[in-house]
Amino acid sequence: MTITIQEASDARSLRKFVNFPYRLYKNNPNWVPPLYSDELNTLRKDKNPAFAFCQAKYWLAYKNGKIVGRVAAIINPRYHERWGNNYARFGWIDFVDDAQVSQALLQTVEDWAKEQGMQAVHGPLGFTDLDPEALLVEGFDEMGTLAAIYNYPYYGTHMENAGYHKDIDWVEFEIKVPAGGVEKISKLAKVVTERYHLRLLSARNKQELLQYAHQLFELLDEAYRHLYGVTPLSREQMDAYIQQYLGFISPEFVPIVLDEQDRMVAFGIAMPSLSLALRKSKGRLLPLGLFYLLRALHTNNKGDLYLVAIRHDFQGKGVNAMLMEHLLRVFSKMGITSVESNPELEDNLAVQVQWKHFETRQHKRRRVYIKHLD
Repeated sequence: MTITIQEASDARSLRKFVNFPYRLYKNNPNWVPPLYSDELNTLRKDKNPAFAFCQAKYWLAYKNGKIVGRVAAIINPRYHERWGNNYARFGWIDFVDDAQVSQALLQTVEDWAKEQGMQAVHGPLGFTDLDPEALLVEGFDEMGTLAAIYNYPYYGTHMENAGYHKDIDWVEFEIKVPAGGVEKISKLAKVVTERYHLRLLSARNKQELLQYAHQLFELLDEAYRHLYGVTPLSREQMDAYIQQYLGFISPEFVPIVLDEQDRMVAFGIAMPSLSLALRKSKGRLLPLGLFYLLRALHTNNKGDLYLVAIRHDFQGKGVNAMLMEHLLRVFSKMGITSVESNPELEDNLAVQVQWKHFETRQHKRRRVYIKHLD
């Protein structure tokens, strides 16, 4: 049967594009639905400030009149400027287990990329490094998280059969939170605090936290600029992420280290896990989704680590111990007994060495694929 590819170019078809995985994974116990409203806003040209400089196309695959796959293609000139590669990105890729479907979707991306003068296609990637990225290749029987993509095991085989190969991998860990903290971390945090005259921001409310929000994203860009695929964020993108995420995270889950001049030295972002709440709500805030999410933020035994960044001149000096010592106390107070690291580049040993003091389990791996175009 012929596969038909149609561009999702209007509001109605974009909603179909966003809805497809909710049907594809409806009965999968490990898929965690993203917030529907966030997905829609990220893909809308009038909502996502990345469209001030990015191009994007979305396509749906049909078979027998039924949607059987989707894919997005993105060109981000800021990636080209920083990395010197004329690569297009694919993302938001989902499909039934049919090679004709996946091949048709990927071929459509490749054809468009060639028309735009691109040399290769890689992904899954989003508009920025803060969008979910990389295909799951290990850990299909593990619960997903809000921060990462979940997909069926057959996806990787389809990618390889279409001529794609590994460009880079991320690994993920489940980390047990020890009762009473870790003495070595507490001692190191005290030494670092005194030696470098640092302090933790004691934000009493979200308004005080938000005063440091732009510094946070500026430090993030500085600390992450050498990591795979990272592109600088515009002020408008920072504002959008601040509104989307920092507005509802409790300040105690965002430790910020300041120097004597009140300049940001380091920060961490963690949260109670929203995985089960999102599954219960099916990714919708109404009618009960907001209730489930708020309950998860206050009553939970699992957590998620999202971001840690340290200013260049303080890297390797133990500042991360201040962040970890604080978060361990917060986790313990809430009753969180295990946390998900979320994706870490497989060769980022500076991050992974932090877990040597903990009982850990490397339980997931995810991959960005690449295909060079003729």
